[in-house]
Amino acid sequence: MGFFDSDVIQQEAKQLFEDYQHLTQLGGKYGKFDREGKIAFIERMETLLDRYKIFMKRFELSDDFMAKMTVEQMNTQMSQFGMTPMQMFEQMNLTLDRMKLEIDK
Repeated sequence: MGFFDSDVIQQEAKQLFEDYQHLTQLGGKYGKFDREGKIAFIERMETLLDRYKIFMKRFELSDDFMAKMTVEQMNTQMSQFGMTPMQMFEQMNLTLDRMKLEIDK
């Protein structure tokens, strides 16, 4: 069975995408959140990033040709922005860390 034929992979990809869309929409209202809302939003984003890292690691560890091509495409796309996927995750975490520092401002 191919990597993308797995029901588990398909479900996790779908759920990651839906969760990301939902948090992105919520993020537009972030400035209106109270302190607890900001904390909850940041925690949900951190959880989503962790889930996404794990999901991407599955691609990297797979022997499936299409999974390897997906990793290569991601690397190529990120290199156009002058970074690796890992650097992207680090930047996102730095942004969330800054958001934490500014919660009370």
